[in-house]
Amino acid sequence: MNYNFTKLIDRRGKDATAVDSIGKIKWGFEPKGAKPGFDEIPMWVADMNFETAPSIVRAIEERLQHPLFGYFSASDAYYESIIDWQKKHYGYTDLTADMIGYENGVHGGITSTINTVTQPGDAVFLHSPTYVGFMEDLEHTGRRPILSPIVKDSEGVWRMDFDDMERKLSESGAHLAIFCSPHNPTGRVWERWEIEKAMELFKKHDCVVISDEIWSDLIMPGYTHIPTITVSKDAASRTVALYAPSKTFNLAGLIGSYHIIKNPLLREKVTRFGVYTAYNEMNVLSMHALIGAYKPEGEVWLSELLAVLESNCRYATDFINNNLKGCHASMPQGTYMVFMDCRDYMKESGKTLDQIMEAGWDVGVAYQDGRHFNDDGSIRINVALPHSRVVEAFDRLAKYVFV
Repeated sequence: MNYNFTKLIDRRGKDATAVDSIGKIKWGFEPKGAKPGFDEIPMWVADMNFETAPSIVRAIEERLQHPLFGYFSASDAYYESIIDWQKKHYGYTDLTADMIGYENGVHGGITSTINTVTQPGDAVFLHSPTYVGFMEDLEHTGRRPILSPIVKDSEGVWRMDFDDMERKLSESGAHLAIFCSPHNPTGRVWERWEIEKAMELFKKHDCVVISDEIWSDLIMPGYTHIPTITVSKDAASRTVALYAPSKTFNLAGLIGSYHIIKNPLLREKVTRFGVYTAYNEMNVLSMHALIGAYKPEGEVWLSELLAVLESNCRYATDFINNNLKGCHASMPQGTYMVFMDCRDYMKESGKTLDQIMEAGWDVGVAYQDGRHFNDDGSIRINVALPHSRVVEAFDRLAKYVFV
């Protein structure tokens, strides 16, 4: 490998939420600190514990050589980097700069769209389990979530329930859907036919679709991300697609996402909301970070990262299924999250999810309660760490928690 994904990096005191917020209250679901004798292994916040790709650091350092940081406009290189990346990786052949718009994080794009196409009190459709941030966005904007479950089939693959989707869309009158692709927290990478069928239902019920594709670069071998916009002409007309280098390259702290909206009228509405609220301004270093990330060297770094994530996800799911009695997990097809089902263990042991969470936190395994994703029997586990730390975390779970 050209890059080191085994290095243990001490993030304490370096502004890392995943580490410095343990035992504190920021969002309200932080893990408690470990008991004496155990260090803390951050497996909750969706960021990675690897060094940043050198091409990104270099791009920022080069910009820092110029001593002025006043008002600026996004460069042609910024848009060209996005267009080239999307064309090479996802087959966008007709993407132009005017279809691309900066967003202060995916949540900025979500809330702009929510406020543009719905009113307070309106229903918004989502799948469940659901990323906790979507629920917060709806709560903060005064919208009603309408949840349709995705369930495992006989082979352990998470599937949309199209009959339930039809029923919920019809009964709720929702005209906006938030579609997570790849899906967080289950790690499902949707097949083309599944996206096509979902989009047919959204068309039938006249839903604008927010397609959160922030995880699209983090796909396991054998699977392919299909952009929602590309599955049909109608999908292209009703979709607000949201992307960012932040998950792929661990850049959340720099802030910087972008939308792709092909429909000119929808694009104008969403973009204008961000402009009128005066919040949606890019950071110049964020711009250069994206340009550095999307360079050929960044692609090489990403290809090596994916091999590490696949190995970690494989180890975690095999360990859970073979060593943690009453626990089950499917190998994620994308993301770096393993969603562990503890229901059988809870039933057999008589322990509650609260007790399981507490026991893990006590020994420094800082994983995340599945109830925040609308699942009352599961735990979300981030395995984007050096492999040795993943091994250590699961050894502790087997020795001290699931006994």
